[in-house]
Amino acid sequence: MNKATRESFGEILAELGAQNENIVAMDADLSKSTKSEKFAEKFPDRFFEMGIQEMNMIGTSAGLSFIGKIPFICSFAVFLTSRYDQIRMSIAFPKANVRLIGTHSGLAVGEDGNSQMGLEDISLMRSLPNMVIIQPADDIETKEAIKYAIRHEGPIYFRLTRQKVPSINPANYEFKPGKGVLLRPGTDATLFVTGALVAPALQAAQELEKEKVSLRIVNIHTIKPIDRDLIVQCARETGKIITAEDHSIIGGLGSAVAEVLSEEHPALLLRIGVKDVFGESGTPEALYHKYGFDPEGIKRQILEFIKKDFVRK
Repeated sequence: MNKATRESFGEILAELGAQNENIVAMDADLSKSTKSEKFAEKFPDRFFEMGIQEMNMIGTSAGLSFIGKIPFICSFAVFLTSRYDQIRMSIAFPKANVRLIGTHSGLAVGEDGNSQMGLEDISLMRSLPNMVIIQPADDIETKEAIKYAIRHEGPIYFRLTRQKVPSINPANYEFKPGKGVLLRPGTDATLFVTGALVAPALQAAQELEKEKVSLRIVNIHTIKPIDRDLIVQCARETGKIITAEDHSIIGGLGSAVAEVLSEEHPALLLRIGVKDVFGESGTPEALYHKYGFDPEGIKRQILEFIKKDFVRK
């Protein structure tokens, strides 16, 4: 089943709202897009339309959290995380029990172009103490992660998709925060991948088999705190490491993995992502092809990396 993770979020939040009266939701004039409208329809007295005022929404959500509510605040990833100073002082510093829902992340926003694309959001949120960052890969993982969020104490940033993504997890999937999920065994290299690129990465691995390349794939749904032990284990067992994300290679998953490797077990690393440029307008399919995020592009980049001779001078 193909479904956008923002859609999954809307469904599960409405379901959980019936179980916990402390859950409240807020939006910045984008509830139809973020799918918080599903919660609003069922619990209008616990939904607050803040208008195009993310800054006020952030401050209000912090206040609500301090009186025992569990606020979910929703907007496009780029609009929400761009209010960095408010998030820093009102949510991260006091460890406010707020869940930030950033939808429409990455290049797959498509024709709306760079102004709507969250390509630096993980980098911004990862720099904040106390902030957990979760990027689910499919419908099941999204719903299980949101269930976990109700129990978690402290702020969480969720990064969700505009586009539909295929199901990759089984029906009995158990979300374990901070723990990577081994999706495919392999011996030649390990690919750590997150969010919307998980499915095309799995397709790329199947094609790489024809080239006699055995690629291990690990889904990193929790980018902070990251699974340091698993990263080190994979580096020891497969040597070469690859990361893939629909985000800038600066400050995102690639940077997080590089930091662990440099501190714990140095290994050769390829970062697949947006190469320090702004996004552009185009269909999601065309953009993924141009930036090397489709199965063909991921396969090509990995094959070049695997076959390249690295000589230390």
